[in-house]
Formats: sequence, C-alpha cells, structure tokens
Amino acid sequence: MRQSITLIATAAMGLEAIVANEVKALGYEETKVENGRVIFKAGVSAIPRCNLWLRTADRVKLFIGEFKATSFDELFEQTKALPWENFIPEHGEFPVIGKSVKSTLYSVPDCQAIVKKAVVERLKQKYGIASWLEESGALFRIEVALHKDTATLTMDTSGVGLHKRGYRIEQGDAPLKETLAAALIQLTNWHPEKPFVDPFCGSGTIPIEAALIGQNIAPGFNRAFASEEWDWIDSDQWEKALEEAEDLANYDQPLFITGSDIDHRMIQISKQNAIEAGLADLINWKQMQVKDFHSNSKNGYLIGNPPYGERIGDKKEVEDMYRDLGKALQNHPSWSVYILTSHPNFETLYGKKATKKRKLFNGFIRTDYYQYFGKYEEMEQWKSSKSNNSF
Repeated sequence: MRQSITLIATAAMGLEAIVANEVKALGYEETKVENGRVIFKAGVSAIPRCNLWLRTADRVKLFIGEFKATSFDELFEQTKALPWENFIPEHGEFPVIGKSVKSTLYSVPDCQAIVKKAVVERLKQKYGIASWLEESGALFRIEVALHKDTATLTMDTSGVGLHKRGYRIEQGDAPLKETLAAALIQLTNWHPEKPFVDPFCGSGTIPIEAALIGQNIAPGFNRAFASEEWDWIDSDQWEKALEEAEDLANYDQPLFITGSDIDHRMIQISKQNAIEAGLADLINWKQMQVKDFHSNSKNGYLIGNPPYGERIGDKKEVEDMYRDLGKALQNHPSWSVYILTSHPNFETLYGKKATKKRKLFNGFIRTDYYQYFGKYEEMEQWKSSKSNNSF
C-alpha cells in the first residue's frame, strides 16, 4: 500500500473553511478548499484520525482517480485503468453510487452500472477469477461524481455520515445536525471556562457538542466506521488513533454549560442523549422560557437555533420569542449572542443590529448566523486582528 493517499473531507455549503481548519489542526497542511469539499494529501493513518476527529465534515472519502468522460466507453476504460486491487480485496463488497451535474453522461443509473462493470472486470483480471465476485467481505462504497464532464471516483471511508456521533437516541421535529452544531460553536471564541447557554436546546445537540469540544473529546470516539474493516489499514493504525483520542481528552476540564427549552419533553430527551454521550453530569438542563433567561455570570456565550416561524401558525409565537430574547439580553451586555435563523426580520425583532452575519445552510434551508459580540469577545476579536496584522 502506498505511503501517501489523497483524501476528501466533504462539507456542507459555507462550512468548508472550518473543515479545512480542522484538517490543518490534525497536521495536514497541504489542503485545497473547493465548494463542498476539502482535498488533502496524507498518510494512511489520516483515515482513522480524520474520521475520529473531524467535527464539522460530513464524510471522509478516499480519492481514487479523476478524468474527462463524455462517453460510456471513456468512463468504462478509464475506470478500469485505475488500481482498484490496491483498495478492494478479492471478496470485498463494492456498491456504486453516483451523481451527475452539467455533464454529457447525465443518466446516473447508467454511470453507476458502467463503473461497477469496469471495477468488476479489473478485479477479476487481477485476482484471476473467471466467474463472478462473491462480494461477501468488508464494504467499500464507491462514488462516481460527474461535474461538467469530469468524473471523480472516490471511496467512502466513513460509512454512516460523520454527523451520526452515536449519542442521539431521540430527537425533536427539526433536529440540527451535529456537524452544524459543532460549526456554530467553532465560529465563536468560546473557551471551556466561559459560561455557555442554549435556550432553545431541543434534543440537546448544541450543548452536547459544546461539552465534547470543551473537554476535547473526539466526536467519533464512540462509533464505528466502514474503513475499520479494510485489511490494508493495519489494525494498529486504528488503535493508535483511539489511544491518541483518549490521551488528548481532558475529562477534568470543568464546564458551565446549560441547555434549556420551553418543552419539558425535550429536556428529558436532552438528558437521555447526554447520558448516551457520557456527559450526564456535565450539562445543566432545565425547562425555561427564553424571557426568563438570567445569569449572574459575565462574559458568557449564548448560542441557539430557535424555531424559524416558517409555518404560518407559528409565526407570531416565534416573533414574540425573538423579542423576549432581545429584552432578556439587554441586561447582559457582556454576553456574546449567536442565533441561527431563516427569519428575515430577526434583527428588528431582537432590537439590535448584529455585529456580524454569516450565511449558512441548515439542511436545505438558507439561514443567517447572527453574531453579537459581548465585551470579552470584542477584546478577543481585537487581539486576533492585531496578531494577524503583526510583522
């Protein structure tokens, strides 16, 4: 097996830079950021490490090859020319999924079938098999993605998407993806010693992700990945990555995290999810209306994903909630406030123009992330800007 491989960390729109920063933090500096993905070169050990540690990426894919293809013959021959035997063993299972955007080969089912046939022919030839491949072993899911007649072939190392941390056993009607929740936190200057509140906690995703970040717990520590079964990745690579995650976790870090919600059922769900994540005693949960928010602490962080009021029947209630939030935070000028919503008039209802605003997508919903810096964060932002401008 080659020492260097190319990996692709896929990302939701607007989160690519955050994913790139996470990749670099793991020591992989040669990154290329494109729409929806971060491409980087690394050793094989990056597969377990990235799957365990990337908080905001959707998946980690192994890059196999890329070429122009405007006919099925080109797609077949160039797919067959790739070294599939380096990755898929004789009995490996390799379903093919696909997508096509602005390409001559627009029929995805046909492209999948062609790629499947090409890989089968390559493996039969390399393994000296005359009949059929059993495909009874580990899973190697192949993706053919065509964009403007360029075919990119990758293999999924993650299995279930990375947002599936394994702790969310129940959820509400509109759950926030764990990866987006982690991104919302990483877009702030919150540090574990600072108070943290989510007054719209729902099933508890944002507070739980904050606790994982606060104690530096790898988000994939309690789940499995497809590539764990790949025989060309030595088992000690996974063992080393897990040992590293255990060594770097700071379980003694005190946290001051609170999740609240107006619905008592969601508080119970949040508690169960926190228990499943191994964080039962680290987060304070309570049923509360947002207008009752009060804290004696200074320089705290309030991060929330409230209802958006997109259903007509909910609109007035949601708008009143935004007004109540603004009034409650008037008494806490040192707090930094971050709110994700699609409501176009949030700033008017909240009663204050945001310091910064960032466009993000919550699933297919276009949202804005409204950022109000408290005194502590204003100072942190100022220090950061001075550091970046220094010579």
